[in-house]
Amino acid sequence: MSEKLEDAEVEAGLAGRDWRREGDSIVLDREFADFAEAWAFASRVAEAAEEANHHPDILAHGWNRVRVTLSTHSAGGITALDLELAARIDSLDG
Repeated sequence: MSEKLEDAEVEAGLAGRDWRREGDSIVLDREFADFAEAWAFASRVAEAAEEANHHPDILAHGWNRVRVTLSTHSAGGITALDLELAARIDSLDG
């Protein structure tokens, strides 16, 4: 199990990225040209999460937006696993 990170570690891990902290989670909001692009991105996130065996909450909302929320529930907060998957998600096109 991955250990919960200290606040400073989370802040450093998110610096310069589109992710933000919300309580014990990190959150990414993306907007796309249309529903199909949003859904395709959500599918790529799901594939990356399955490969990592670390599963975020994925919310497709509106007609062109996706929100990804990461937290390690077993650790009670944000861990290196979350930052690693966030980096993988950042590398997805879209």
